[in-house]
Amino acid sequence: MPNEKVLETKKAQVAEIVEALNGATTGVLMDYRGLTVEEDTKLRNDLRAAGVKYFVVKNTLLRLAANQVGLEELDSILHGPTALAISEDPVAPAKILFEFAKNNEKVEIKSGFMDGKVLSGEELTKLAKTPSKDTLIAKIMGSLNAPVSNLARLLSTIAGGGVEIADLIAKKNGEAVEETAEAPAEEAKAEEAAQAPVEEAKAEETVEATEQTEEAKAPEEEKPADAE
Repeated sequence: MPNEKVLETKKAQVAEIVEALNGATTGVLMDYRGLTVEEDTKLRNDLRAAGVKYFVVKNTLLRLAANQVGLEELDSILHGPTALAISEDPVAPAKILFEFAKNNEKVEIKSGFMDGKVLSGEELTKLAKTPSKDTLIAKIMGSLNAPVSNLARLLSTIAGGGVEIADLIAKKNGEAVEETAEAPAEEAKAEEAAQAPVEEAKAEETVEATEQTEEAKAPEEEKPADAE
């Protein structure tokens, strides 16, 4: 039977695990058997860089802590060596461990949880495929900053070319005035072009009427003088 000092030590360890679980948004449990020192070091460095806490824990202690925070469903997978990766970032632990397991067959993803709920294998896989918080923030900021970036490039071009803003505005206003002045002239040309066929038709009608009048007078002018 363990002495009182050992029990107190275990209680303290369980309390630390409980605190870690309560402070985490997500956690992923994995079997790390077969990893070399070099592989384990690389994994720890990748997790640390993403702000993920990673540690090996005894199943008996983790089981006691999990039961205290409502994660009793983890009992069935708590066998064999277990490492736990936890973070306030909802995506980072799953994304990093799944990517690592993809290139290392010795790693087995056991289970995971999010916001106090144990996730199924399918849910954990979907979580691993979700874009990270930093990626989502970068996309949102990129969308918000797009107009600002365009304005910055415009101003940079103007400054680099020695063009003043006032000159640019004056030039733009001048172009607008020229377009306004040219508009009536273009309309007049269009009206002339539209009226041309009408004027030609009227001229032809006048010529025909004149010819008909002359033809009607011709017989009278050709009468012999004795016919009067």
